[in-house]
Amino acid sequence: MSERKATAAPGAFTGPDAPALQDILRCVHCGLCLNHCPTYVELGLETESPRGRLYLMRAVSQGRIPVSENVVRHLDLCLQCRNCQDVCPSGVRYGQIMEQARAEILRDGRRAPASWRASRFVLRRFFSHPERLRYLMTALGLYQRSGFQGLLRRSRLLNLLPGPWRNLEQLVPRVSARPFVARGVVGSPADDPPRFRVALLSGCMMPYVFANVHEATVRLLVRHGCKVVVPPEQVCCGALHLHAGDREEAKRLARRNIDVFLAEDVDAIIVNVAGCGAAMKEYGELLKDDPPYAEKASRFSALVKDVTEFLADLPLSDGLGPLHQVVTYQDPCHLLHAQGIKSQPRALLQAIPGLELVELSHPDQCCGSGGLYNIIHPQMAQRLLQRKMQDVAATGAQVIATANAGCALQLEAGLRRYGLPGRVAHVVELLDEAYRTGARPG
Repeated sequence: MSERKATAAPGAFTGPDAPALQDILRCVHCGLCLNHCPTYVELGLETESPRGRLYLMRAVSQGRIPVSENVVRHLDLCLQCRNCQDVCPSGVRYGQIMEQARAEILRDGRRAPASWRASRFVLRRFFSHPERLRYLMTALGLYQRSGFQGLLRRSRLLNLLPGPWRNLEQLVPRVSARPFVARGVVGSPADDPPRFRVALLSGCMMPYVFANVHEATVRLLVRHGCKVVVPPEQVCCGALHLHAGDREEAKRLARRNIDVFLAEDVDAIIVNVAGCGAAMKEYGELLKDDPPYAEKASRFSALVKDVTEFLADLPLSDGLGPLHQVVTYQDPCHLLHAQGIKSQPRALLQAIPGLELVELSHPDQCCGSGGLYNIIHPQMAQRLLQRKMQDVAATGAQVIATANAGCALQLEAGLRRYGLPGRVAHVVELLDEAYRTGARPG
């Protein structure tokens, strides 16, 4: 009998993805996580802290309390930012435990909030199917470019919608006029043999919302000696599914990506979205109990590199031109806390001549995006965003640099909401701008 089953009690988490009690028990209740948890800092409630939520999950696992509406409400308000995990001296794998607990609740279904069930429905129907998402994003682009969106907003008809739907419309990203649809080999050094063969995750939303980030990524990789391939059969990484508790679908997507990317025989799998990279680096953990895929998943995860991580390990090529701008950098939670990448993006920014990097007072604090969090919990997300924008305003920065799509959208919304000047840019966009500036005739 496994330790997980041996320590379980009637009414406990008992499904295939249940959090192991021994993992939960690693928490010694020291409290070092408290002041690093966004919801605890805002509300000051023990039940809205990592320690409190682990205690609730422990009680459920031991069969001492049921999965009540009250328990689920406290788990639901967690951002899953993993800041607590980053500072935990006991090495509690809080991120995985929370994902597993949500999966158990969603699997049972009776206690899962309507927002969880709705998220699973939308993610499975659209994000899991690239062709459906393409139709949806095409329709959204037409809605925006036709002028109907602006007309609808000016008419104030949106005020008649329920709060969550009104908030969703305000957060809808601008669809790129030219989506990133390239597949196969999309770039290779013109004069020299490539030093590396790398595969790029195009992702689900990125090609339609941040096509410019993909294009900049490809140019930078080619400039630094890479042959870049975009596997045409790749699918969504499954990060949003994992956060929403749908581990079953996340595993299906992971298996598909593992087969597709490993078939390319590449030196690295490049990701320019922190949340996607964190999920893909954990495919080995996700599929460790899947005999046909366990070894392949570990091999896949070892190949995954954030684009800033990959570029910072290379000597940057000559030709960087000056960017005379004041820039501040926002650490994406799943880059800093889940992947441990902190110095590399800053090193790339500091390599740009003329760029002045000014640190935020709290660059590691969550901006409130959290995947779908800012849609499901708009009030808490806005409280966190307000803190972040106050921090940004104090730097006097003209540009907020980051390395995650969700963060970029949230920060752009913050600039609009609080009337702050400036723009949001991915680190690779700024590096690419500097190279293009350097290539212009003097």
